[in-house]
Amino acid sequence: MQRILTIGNLTNDPELRSTQTGKTVCSFTIAVNRKHASEPTTDFFRISAWNKLGENCGKYLSKGKKVAVIGELHPRLYDAKNGQQRLSLDVEADEVEFLSPKDAETATVSNGTIQDEFTDINPSDLPF
Repeated sequence: MQRILTIGNLTNDPELRSTQTGKTVCSFTIAVNRKHASEPTTDFFRISAWNKLGENCGKYLSKGKKVAVIGELHPRLYDAKNGQQRLSLDVEADEVEFLSPKDAETATVSNGTIQDEFTDINPSDLPF
């Protein structure tokens, strides 16, 4: 059995859609920072949440929100627009825990001052 647990921030608002058979799927990407790398590194995971879980993700998540995702990792290769082969890290979510406080801005309090804990990401920097 293969499982992954990852915690990160949504890079964009989630996309909620239905399949032809009526199943609901919510797709979103999270950015995960590696804390133990010699240089700051960010990995991007493409998340798919199905049915009621997907509906809740579409309803309550938005860009910048922090989530924990447990699911199955599906790495896949694809050809980018420039012809280079790239790797996409796709996760089919079994569980998604919303870590950002309800109706709160994406900031934390440290030493009495509010600090933004997220970095803006240019969509052109995403690997897919």
